[in-house]
Amino acid sequence: MTNPHRPLFKHIRNHTALFAELAQLRNNYAHSLGMQFDQFHKTPKLITKSGQRLSIEPERSIVLKNFSAARGLKTILSTRILGFHLVTNSDIGFRYPTAALAGLDAPYIKRFRSEYFHRVDENRDICRPTNLSYGIKSRGKSDNREEYEVWIPEQDVKLDPSPLFVNKYAEDLPEAVRTFAAEPPVVHGWMGVKRCAFEGIYYNKALFGDIAISVALSLDAYNIGAKPDLSMSSEVGSSICLGGAEVEWEVMGYFAPKQMHVEHDHIWSAINHTLEAISAPLEEAFAPDILTTDQSKTERILSAVASAGVSDAAIAEQNLKPWEFLQTMSEERKKNHDASRSVNFLGRLNRLFYHPDMPLPSLKELHFLAQQSLD
Repeated sequence: MTNPHRPLFKHIRNHTALFAELAQLRNNYAHSLGMQFDQFHKTPKLITKSGQRLSIEPERSIVLKNFSAARGLKTILSTRILGFHLVTNSDIGFRYPTAALAGLDAPYIKRFRSEYFHRVDENRDICRPTNLSYGIKSRGKSDNREEYEVWIPEQDVKLDPSPLFVNKYAEDLPEAVRTFAAEPPVVHGWMGVKRCAFEGIYYNKALFGDIAISVALSLDAYNIGAKPDLSMSSEVGSSICLGGAEVEWEVMGYFAPKQMHVEHDHIWSAINHTLEAISAPLEEAFAPDILTTDQSKTERILSAVASAGVSDAAIAEQNLKPWEFLQTMSEERKKNHDASRSVNFLGRLNRLFYHPDMPLPSLKELHFLAQQSLD
């Protein structure tokens, strides 16, 4: 039975229904605030001084030692930021693995992500991949990053995604990104993530007038594999190299009255102010547990794998492809001790979520933790 406070969980296997209902919840809540927030607009392109139209991800995050350190996250957001409102019943959760497909020297970050779901009545330590996305981002996690993402057809996961980027972003796709998209993917490492997610609306009439900023927030718990193929690492004594957590907030768009024209510089000023308004109380509240890093999650995969002693040469020799992890067995790979047995990458990937010594929390546990009182 669906939790009355998390009704979106009934759509956990149907993204079309999920995002449609989430949008309706968001719009209804904006109207309930009593302001003339009639129309929702997605985050606009960032137009540079040279006239380039860039797809930007306006996002910030803090990295914590452990997911449990984020206790009371929603309480802090709702009580310590004047003008910030949590969207009622917007809670949703995901299990997803992310692959880093380009190394530390690459000009951008390339990643492959699939969301994981249990089949009905299936053993809870098994997940199945669906909703495959392929993305390219500018490096690092600080400031606003370029972001380009496409959905890969599930019936052909080996498809070269570069034409899909061109189809989606057209003349707005920078040439450097287009070139990078066409490079063949090689798996450098994997991360398993469980995400508690919800939305908020920030309204500051004194600073931005009659617009309100829509923000997606999340608490992520993650494990990073010690080797690209997630096998046992003698250096760390486990198939998992590193665990951690991240609190993340990203601007999704804005609300404005009908027919209101919002200038480019005005909306981007409001976006950046919103990101900083959320940052200050979270950094203060969680200061003892924050880990200093300028790395994105994808870059954390790369540095964690490198710290476990895996060389670029070893990665190139393995020549792993992301779609191998979407199959129960990879016929191209055989176990070292038994050449007749195929490697089960999907099973190894599941252990990032359900490793007995480094278990990730349940989605229910993450949501419960986030909504705790700080009294």
